Amino acid sequence: MKNIFLIIISLFLFASCEKEIDLDLDDQSGNIVIEANVTNLAGPYYVKITKSVAFTEDNTYPLIADATVVLSDNTGQTETLKYIGDGFYETNSFSAVAGRTYTLKITAEGKEYTAQSKMPEPVVLDDLQQDSFMVAGELSYTLLPIFTDPPALGNRYLFTYQVNNSGKIFEAFSDNVNNGAVNQRPLLLPNDDEDGEGEKTKVGDTIYVEMQCIDLNVYTYFSALLQIIDGGGPGGGVTPSNPPSNISNGALGYFSAHTVSKKSYVIQ
Repeated sequence: MKNIFLIIISLFLFASCEKEIDLDLDDQSGNIVIEANVTNLAGPYYVKITKSVAFTEDNTYPLIADATVVLSDNTGQTETLKYIGDGFYETNSFSAVAGRTYTLKITAEGKEYTAQSKMPEPVVLDDLQQDSFMVAGELSYTLLPIFTDPPALGNRYLFTYQVNNSGKIFEAFSDNVNNGAVNQRPLLLPNDDEDGEGEKTKVGDTIYVEMQCIDLNVYTYFSALLQIIDGGGPGGGVTPSNPPSNISNGALGYFSAHTVSKKSYVIQ
C-alpha cells in the first residue's frame, strides 16, 4: 500500500493497551487530502491540499492551487493563507499558543471543509536514553524519551523521529499506561534496510526526535494509521484506506494544533 508516512510500531508489550478502531477500507480516490499543522513554535504555519489517487496509480497526487484557506482561533484571530506552490498554503502573521482552540476552513472545488483542534499544554522532552538488545544475533537499539506525564488522565503524544537524514518514523503514545509518571515506553529504531525505506541504526548515527502533545482526534488519526500499517514497515496511507479524519465533508487527512519539544542523540 502507498504511504504518507513510514511508521514503526513500538514494542509489542504495549500493543494490548491500545483500543481497536474500525476502519473504512473503501477506495477513496479523488477525495481532497488536507495536511495542516499549527504549533506553539513561531510560524509561518502550513496547510497542504492535494487529491487522493487510486490504489493502482503511482504516488503523484494532484495539487489544489486555488482553494481559500482561513485559519482562526477562539480569541478572534483570523488569517487567510497565501498559496506558495506545490499544494502549500502559508500563514503570514498568525501566532499560536497552547490552550487555544484553532479552526481551519477550506473552500475548494465548490465544497467547504472545516476542522478544529485544541492545542494541549506543553510537556517537555527532558532527555533521551539509549538501550540495546539482540535480534537474530544482531544488535538493535531503542531510545527512551524521558518526560513526566501530567497527573490528569488524557494526555496524548506523537513522536516523529529519524536516523540521520532518512525518512521520518511516527509513534503515538497515550497515558492510559504510565499516567502521571516518568515515561517508560521506548522508541524502536530501524534495525534493517528492507525495501530501501530506511537503514540499520549503528554507532555514530544521529537520531532526531520531536515530541508533540496532541489532542484526542489527532491521536485517534495516527493510532488508526498504525493499525492500517498492521505491524510496522512500509504501507498504508490515504488510499485505499484512511484513518478517521477530524476534517468535515469527507476530506482525508488531519488538522493538528500541537506543542513541540525536540532532542537529538548520537548512538554510542
